[in-house]
Amino acid sequence: MEYLKLQFIHNDLGQRKSGEIVEGTLTSGANVRLMDNSNFSDYKNGRRHNYIGGLAKQSPLRLQIPNSGHWHVAIDMQGLQGSTRASVRVLPGALPEIREASLSSVPSLVRDNVPPSVAPGGQTHDVFISHASEDKDEIVRPLANALIKEGLDVWYDEFTLRIGDSLRQKIDHGLANSRVGLVVLSSSFIAKGWTNYELDGIVTRTVSGEQILLPIWHNITKQQVVNFSPSLADKVARSTATHTVEEIAKEIADLLNSAAVWVGTFLCPRGFDCYVRDGVRSWESQLLTLQQHRVGLCVSHGINRRTC
Repeated sequence: MEYLKLQFIHNDLGQRKSGEIVEGTLTSGANVRLMDNSNFSDYKNGRRHNYIGGLAKQSPLRLQIPNSGHWHVAIDMQGLQGSTRASVRVLPGALPEIREASLSSVPSLVRDNVPPSVAPGGQTHDVFISHASEDKDEIVRPLANALIKEGLDVWYDEFTLRIGDSLRQKIDHGLANSRVGLVVLSSSFIAKGWTNYELDGIVTRTVSGEQILLPIWHNITKQQVVNFSPSLADKVARSTATHTVEEIAKEIADLLNSAAVWVGTFLCPRGFDCYVRDGVRSWESQLLTLQQHRVGLCVSHGINRRTC
């Protein structure tokens, strides 16, 4: 804290980034001005200048840095009586607006008809969750439990990431054996120090540009995401700051259960592994259950029940 008698209190903020928040705490009303280098030079020399802020009648006061550069805060009592004590700190920028497009608008998020022979024991999964080990208890396990309550098969223990792991290999392994892939982006995830090569393909396919993973943002700031991978800020994602794990789980379950796919000459609902082998229809679920779902889907699609 500094004590103001005459002139102004100067806080040199140094190089700051667009979107960061400058918070000033005052003991009484004062003029608070946020200025870049050029305008601060004009201000201290008594020349005309531009600034963000003005008379602060309440404390704390928060001002947002509009663009990256060297910034200053000046606090003065010009036109006022008395004095004030003041402190200034810089806060991270707010989370960027997550693209709230419907998950169904990104068909590449879902992989249908995953071959059962890839995973050990021929097992496939509805969802896999790639995550940092530090996030397992706080977000990953609750999200997995919420997905399981929606009737989905969830795979996440094998995708706990630690320093030294190959991110790309983990992701590719998950994609080969699951219909939907999630990656929890957090400060802990970023701190693993992934290389650019590993980051390039975790969310989009290199050739087609299709989005293949759904990022789940957890306790992470806008600037952290931009510094980590600028392209991620433009991807369809969900955030634990704006959605509960139950809401995210339901949306993913709806995505998997809302449509059906054609396998050979018959309609297979999502959630079943359906195959045509040597002209014979095959599936992993019980015949009666599959027939019931197929008939219901056929009727809803206007297909004759007897030919379904």
